Amino acid sequence: MAYSPRLKEEYKSKVIAALIDEFGYKNVMQVPKLEKIVISKGVGAAVADKKLIDHAVEELSTISGQKAIATISKKDVASFKLRKGMPIGAKVTLRGERMYEFLDRLVTSALPRVRDFNGIKATGFDGRGNYNLGITEQIIFPEINIDKVNKISGMDITFVTSAETDKEAKSLLTELGVPFKKN
Repeated sequence: MAYSPRLKEEYKSKVIAALIDEFGYKNVMQVPKLEKIVISKGVGAAVADKKLIDHAVEELSTISGQKAIATISKKDVASFKLRKGMPIGAKVTLRGERMYEFLDRLVTSALPRVRDFNGIKATGFDGRGNYNLGITEQIIFPEINIDKVNKISGMDITFVTSAETDKEAKSLLTELGVPFKKN
């Protein structure tokens, strides 16, 4: 039997049924699903020091288990000494098995390591069923070796779902184990 991530199996066995009960979908294909997770990191100081981009790409690759790419600026901004085409960040897009593996690690081992953690804010939805989560320190991930970190920095994690509304997306993420704060 081929390997399948724990969360993917849980989605197929429990989450689909729970969402059909909650929203009364007529067809299984209407049930929202997680399409991709994008992890991005802006490195503004990279204008002065190019090595920072390499560190950011390396960290994102370590965290996600997939090669990250450097993002480049689209236009000149004189006040930031920024030229078009300069690397200013890093990102990685996870789909399929790696996406479920990353979400599982995020929920079970990384988020509980945040100091005074009592859930993530439910205000990060964009109105179209996608959720954005900002993380302030990359050292919450167990894959990152604290001794090798040159600078504590944060990152943004975007969950792209096929849900039409924020309510459906929140239910989907809650069923997948994302710990939202109780209001």
